[in-house]
Amino acid sequence: MMATTQEIGQMIRETRKSMKVTQKDLALTSGLGLRFIIELEKGKESCQIGKVLTVLQTLGIKMQLTPPAAAKGDR
Repeated sequence: MMATTQEIGQMIRETRKSMKVTQKDLALTSGLGLRFIIELEKGKESCQIGKVLTVLQTLGIKMQLTPPAAAKGDR
């Protein structure tokens, strides 16, 4: 299932809160700006993928990409 930017932002927010981490602390820990974290959690569509991956890794959130079945057979 493909996640929307809003769903990714919500997962990040919920995970961060369950870990009792502030947005400011997440920004500092991940080496990103507070504004970026705020916009990411709101589901901003133009957030840079590299920075999103950094936040996911910082929080320990795993992401799985699965190619379509036809592409798997080509390998």
